[in-house]
Amino acid sequence: MRVVIARCSATYDGRLSSTLTSGVRMVMVKADGCVAIHADIGAYKPLNWMNAPNTLVEDGDTWTVTNPGGEVLCIEFEDVLETYQVDLDTERGLTLDGVEKDLQALLADHPHQVEDGLVLVRREYPTDLGPVDLLCRDPDGVAVAVEIKRIGEIDGVEQLTRYLQRLDRDPLLSPVRGILAATIVKPQARVLAGARGIGWAEVDLAELREADDVHLRLF
Repeated sequence: MRVVIARCSATYDGRLSSTLTSGVRMVMVKADGCVAIHADIGAYKPLNWMNAPNTLVEDGDTWTVTNPGGEVLCIEFEDVLETYQVDLDTERGLTLDGVEKDLQALLADHPHQVEDGLVLVRREYPTDLGPVDLLCRDPDGVAVAVEIKRIGEIDGVEQLTRYLQRLDRDPLLSPVRGILAATIVKPQARVLAGARGIGWAEVDLAELREADDVHLRLF
């Protein structure tokens, strides 16, 4: 990871347009190509960002970040205060919280609860960005990547988008559909998912557990 602490400004031109006025920020460039501009507020969410895959061109005090969709993030550096280059671990290495862990296990056993006719191929299907929660096939044999969240938000759609880009490189899987599954999918995530051609599904954890209990009693 590369980290630059600097006074900078930025403009973004893509699905929308935005301007970030001059201020002291932290600019991060991750190993996968993601670029993010952070302030000293707002927890994990950056002020501006571009998800991988990207092309970063440095020309003097200007960084231009472009993705295959034609979106452009331009960062103008006025005064660089600190620069760091650190190699971080790239593995996911994160244990799912109780709800997500239960959802993943239950939906792996009952993928039809996400969409009728889905059949599980593999749980935690590996990509170079981390594992996709579920890889399934629909009745037509099309590969379907399912990303599971407790709450479905924009970040979940972005994460699934990156996984789909990787999975589509595999000729044995391509084309791959994506579905974001969560107990609640927020309206903004639904809109972005629709724009990306990604499906979404709200699932009830209590109903899933009850259905699983019935299945166990029957078999």
